[in-house]
Amino acid sequence: MTIRYRIPDRKNAISIINAAKRDMDYTLSIEPTKESATTIIRNIYESFRMLGDALLVMKGIESEDHVSPIKELMKLKVKTKRPISLLDNMRRLRHNINYYGYIPNLLEVKDVVEIARCCFTPTLEKIRNKIGKTD
Repeated sequence: MTIRYRIPDRKNAISIINAAKRDMDYTLSIEPTKESATTIIRNIYESFRMLGDALLVMKGIESEDHVSPIKELMKLKVKTKRPISLLDNMRRLRHNINYYGYIPNLLEVKDVVEIARCCFTPTLEKIRNKIGKTD
């Protein structure tokens, strides 16, 4: 893992957070089907990763992998209905989809959607409070 240090950038972090929210809102509007499964999982994972990236940007850290942003999210003390640690499982699932051609089944897609519905908004709000109001 390579960490590059930069000047903390609140404006960029806010932009990333807003993009993550926009993408998540759209993705959750897609009907889970066999055909949409990979897109939904990728987009949900990416929205969470972007939240972690925003935290790193606020610290002046530029990550070159996907593990660091997810670990950053898992450090948050945020109350969710499902464990935030499930994001690492989602990261592995997305990795298998992207690099090994894994085709997720509908149960996996519905589980990822449920994780997003339970965890995204509380995590987003925690980060907004940490960074400062973004809307």
